[in-house]
Amino acid sequence: MKRVLSALFQQVEVRFSNTYLNQQRRTIQLSSCQLQSVEEQVQQQQKRNAEVQDMPELVRDFLDPAEFFRQLKTICGIDFFCGVPDSLLKDFCAYVTKNVPPSHHQITVNEGSAVSLACGSYMATGQPSLVYLQNSGIGNIVNPILSLAAPGVYNLPMLLLIGWRGEPGKRDEPQHRIQGPATPGILAAMNIPFQVLPDYHEGAAQSLETAKRYMETARGPYALLVKRQTFLPYSLPKKSAEEEAGLCFTREEALQCISQQFHHRDIVVGTTGMLSRELFELRMKRGDGHERDFLTVGGMGHASSIALGIALQKPNRTVFCLDGDGAVLMHMGVLANIAATNPSNLKHIIFNNGTHDSVGGQPTVAGNYNQFSFSKIAQGCGYKHVMIATNENEIKEAMTKLRAIKDDGPVLLELRVKAGHRKNLGRPTRSTSDNRKEFMHFLQLN
Repeated sequence: MKRVLSALFQQVEVRFSNTYLNQQRRTIQLSSCQLQSVEEQVQQQQKRNAEVQDMPELVRDFLDPAEFFRQLKTICGIDFFCGVPDSLLKDFCAYVTKNVPPSHHQITVNEGSAVSLACGSYMATGQPSLVYLQNSGIGNIVNPILSLAAPGVYNLPMLLLIGWRGEPGKRDEPQHRIQGPATPGILAAMNIPFQVLPDYHEGAAQSLETAKRYMETARGPYALLVKRQTFLPYSLPKKSAEEEAGLCFTREEALQCISQQFHHRDIVVGTTGMLSRELFELRMKRGDGHERDFLTVGGMGHASSIALGIALQKPNRTVFCLDGDGAVLMHMGVLANIAATNPSNLKHIIFNNGTHDSVGGQPTVAGNYNQFSFSKIAQGCGYKHVMIATNENEIKEAMTKLRAIKDDGPVLLELRVKAGHRKNLGRPTRSTSDNRKEFMHFLQLN
């Protein structure tokens, strides 16, 4: 009787598991299919605008990146641009990246560096700069703003263009739900005057006039908050075949190859952006479950520190940190901490596609393989072993070497991959709370 009941329970469990997996797969497919491209949404809105043109209160406007760029120059006298790209600003950032030379535009490794660049540029020219960032990066600008640029310290004006993720009343990802509503209060606490950037050019001009007067009189930073779909679409050209010569894999394909080498007790920390989304879908397709992975959906640049913290507390478990080039650049000093701590169980893998892939594909300095090398930087910091892989055979060979290295870490593997991602890539369907609980339970297993 016990055997019969046991067999029945196993059958129910298998059926429930299969049903759950199928539901999750359908959720991913539906969420991917229902999303329209920005271009399609703008076209639909412009069609509606034509239908209600006699009722201006129903018309939805957009800023043309080229015209807004011209307004910045003519109204505010801004001629230097710097910052970290953001998805809400990607169209404007793309226009600047394509049309402004490097002498007047720098994509910085973090937002604090952008503020410091703007400080230096102002002292050299007497003209304010534009610093662009996502509101998630406000934390990185607090120190250089309050201890350098603020009125009462050095009085260094600049215009902050801030993408407002997590805007109240708008659906967004969990990592933005706290930051979004808090953004106005944070700016107010920093004594930075701000306003929402209007989505029509007459209003934008008035906002820039207000910003100009403040920067001239108070000589301090002024902020414009940018809501979603404020700008008309503008895209950077894709990388040429020559630029991607010798690169065989996309990040997702390289991740599939890497994940085949994972053991069931391995701990995985995935970085911010597309990689964690790809890892979630990969686990879903294989029916692996998600308890082995911590998805660092927020806190760009901190995945390696999280992995280090785990590796130190779990010395008998292998910890893989799946990082991105933009994320490593943002807080690259942690490489020195990792090397100094000498964790032999930490395997640091950087997927380097040379772009900020999740916010518009703007280039990073790591994409210049002839000039930039994560491997040499890691070696200089004290990593014991470094490797580079670009194809399947090299990845398999490198993973075998990673496994063989037991007491001589840390180890770094740089995967040079193609830029871009699947357009129908879904998002994690598990809550951040569930991810944390299941992951912490997995960490306690012997």
